[in-house]
Amino acid sequence: MNVNIIFFASIREQLNCGELTLNLPDTDSCISDIKALLMAKGEQWHAVFSSSTLLSALNQHMVLDDAVLSNNDTVAFFPPVTGG
Repeated sequence: MNVNIIFFASIREQLNCGELTLNLPDTDSCISDIKALLMAKGEQWHAVFSSSTLLSALNQHMVLDDAVLSNNDTVAFFPPVTGG
């Protein structure tokens, strides 16, 4: 199963990566599985994806970590939005 991943704002800057595609082995994969795979990429990635404030969207809808993925889904990760 292929999933497109997009990183926004400070997350994109921290990772020096705007997007990537992951090939997940399991059809019952969820957002938390993606986070675990990305955390394994290194210290910087672990710091970003272990944050409790990280927000996730699946096909442009806000979701929690237990949201189940389908082939060709798009997942976006971004920091909390603040205004002023």
